[in-house]
Amino acid sequence: MTTAMHLASQLAVNVLDARSLLSAFGVLGVGVVLFAETGLLVGFFLPGDSLLFTAGLLCTGTADRGLKLSLPPLLVAAAVGALAGSQCGYLLGRRAGGALLARSRSTRLHQGAKRAEELLERYGYAKAIVLARFVPVVRTVLNPMAGALGVPVRTFTVWQVAGGLAWSLGLTLAGYALGSSVPNVDRYLLPMVAVIVALSLIPLAAEVYRSRREGKAKELRG
Repeated sequence: MTTAMHLASQLAVNVLDARSLLSAFGVLGVGVVLFAETGLLVGFFLPGDSLLFTAGLLCTGTADRGLKLSLPPLLVAAAVGALAGSQCGYLLGRRAGGALLARSRSTRLHQGAKRAEELLERYGYAKAIVLARFVPVVRTVLNPMAGALGVPVRTFTVWQVAGGLAWSLGLTLAGYALGSSVPNVDRYLLPMVAVIVALSLIPLAAEVYRSRREGKAKELRG
């Protein structure tokens, strides 16, 4: 009976809610979700940012008395899921090209693909691959786009590892640090997750601003 109830709770999990995912699948779920979000186009809607931050928070045991995760396995699962997923997405892109996107009817996914292509063209491979990690949807579609556009394997791998580690470990440790220093932090979890997601867009916004300034400077010189 207990096993059946546990199975039922897992089947009823809300994949858009970080706490629901962590309660059902724990550390293993983090790795699987990050792999799906960064490696499979169907995972573009998954909550990677909030999942990492919330998981780090739950490692302190202060946010939810019924659920506590272990930090070392969590960091390993987050890194492996993010890096393996990104590499998988790249390889799928090299094989299938634009066929994967062509089959999708999701407007949001196609918009993300357009932004990913603009990133690659505007900022170059290295900067675009790192920046994309911090932008929802874009981090899903940039990997197959990089494969389809012929980004060299070595270049993609080096920079996706750098960006993937900064994103996955950075957000997880940020959640852990905050949970360790703020009492009763669970009361402020939803606003903090919103802030973290907003902060994740800062690198891209900074690059767009810098690019526009450089463009205006060139116009004035011309």
